[in-house]
Amino acid sequence: MKKIIVAGIGPGSPEDITPAVIKAVGEADAVVGYKYYFQFITPYLKPGCECIDTGMKHERERAEQAFQLAEEGKIVVVISSGDAGIYGMTPLIYEMKRERNSDVEVTSFPGISAFQKAASLLGAPIGHDFCVISLSDLMTPWEVIERRIKAAATGDFVTAVYNPKSNGRYWQLYRLKEVFLSEGRSESTPVGFVRQAGRPEQEVTVTTLGAFNPEAVDMFTIVLIGNSQSYNWSGQMITPRGYYQAPSNSPKGERDCPDGILPPWGDKKGASIMMESFRTIKSELQHQDYPLDHLWALLHAIHTTADFDMENILHTDPEAVATLYNKVKDGILTTIITDVTMVQSGIRKGALTRLGIEAKCYLNDPRVAEFSSVNHLTRTQTAIRLAVEEHPDALFAFGNAPTALMELCDLIRKGKAHPAGIIAAPVGFVHVKESKHMVKPFIDIPKIIVEGRKGGSNLTATLCNAILTFDDAAQLKPGRDL
Repeated sequence: MKKIIVAGIGPGSPEDITPAVIKAVGEADAVVGYKYYFQFITPYLKPGCECIDTGMKHERERAEQAFQLAEEGKIVVVISSGDAGIYGMTPLIYEMKRERNSDVEVTSFPGISAFQKAASLLGAPIGHDFCVISLSDLMTPWEVIERRIKAAATGDFVTAVYNPKSNGRYWQLYRLKEVFLSEGRSESTPVGFVRQAGRPEQEVTVTTLGAFNPEAVDMFTIVLIGNSQSYNWSGQMITPRGYYQAPSNSPKGERDCPDGILPPWGDKKGASIMMESFRTIKSELQHQDYPLDHLWALLHAIHTTADFDMENILHTDPEAVATLYNKVKDGILTTIITDVTMVQSGIRKGALTRLGIEAKCYLNDPRVAEFSSVNHLTRTQTAIRLAVEEHPDALFAFGNAPTALMELCDLIRKGKAHPAGIIAAPVGFVHVKESKHMVKPFIDIPKIIVEGRKGGSNLTATLCNAILTFDDAAQLKPGRDL
């Protein structure tokens, strides 16, 4: 019988060899493979089985020997570690069959791949979409490999890395880490690596992308990088599939989890989409060196408007976002006053509840209509006067009415208002630019300003949300309170 069976013998432990492979090896007249792997299958060979071993990098010679033996009528098993179809001998055997126009029957038996074994030892890191990349450039140009690395990073794939390092290939893993970070993968992303998976020398390590040291890896190691939803828990690396969603009655988006350890909020669909959008926006910015708090506000502004002109017209005072967030965190800032109800509606209710903040708009207060007619003011001006009387130290957020912003400026100058901060983003054509110029001299008040005519209620609301979620900025994980 002219037959070649290409068999994956698993990562290296007897328990991980499949029964089908054991049966095939036991029936073989000849076994061809890299000499190191024969120790794993010797107990299953039948008496008289011919073992033909070759050294590393002699794959073509192995395949040719297998065909020569099979064409003599022998049953030949070609062994590969892991799964023979994944960076193994199976593709070469099929290509050689086509090249020789051989009538030898070829069958492939799968094995447990090294990345599967590593994943099982790390916990559950490949619970969602994943890819496998080899860093070996012996047969693939590095330019192609790097494009694949970038695609994996931007596509938010869990990524298994084969051939991460060797004596002559020392820098590629450093470059992979650099690409993942530059494409927006957070430094807190879980990374697991397993050396000699399934063998007595086995070593299992869980760390983060930021702390990951490529020097801890060698050619016998498989590296697994989590996606934006992956998390570490009790020393294990977990990528959720999405079965556990936040209960509707949980204002924090929390879920039941053993030991009180909460997975990140990023496994909710809307948050995942938002994270991907933020990574895309960041990669397309003209400049990449913005301070973190300005960058966080800028990403929110562009995400809401799809307008990259925000890179030119969004102004934030130095550390304004961080300063305002710290005031919220420390309980100093407890109220946000908006000029119109649409801004109030756009501020995330989950964030307000989580942080104990109240967003108020006085526009529909019964007193506004009476006072505005008596004092010949616009309704928004009157609403700001009432707001200042009750909350002079609030964060004031303007997305519609320049006259309201001008009124606040007048009240500040008169010593009646002492805002914790100002978001100045009214939109329109009359008094809009002037109102924004009027707020700039207040150098002691943290300000976020959308220069020129552009602005709007949705933009102002998202800038409020940027402040309330600034603790997520370093991880580039928006969407906690969606």
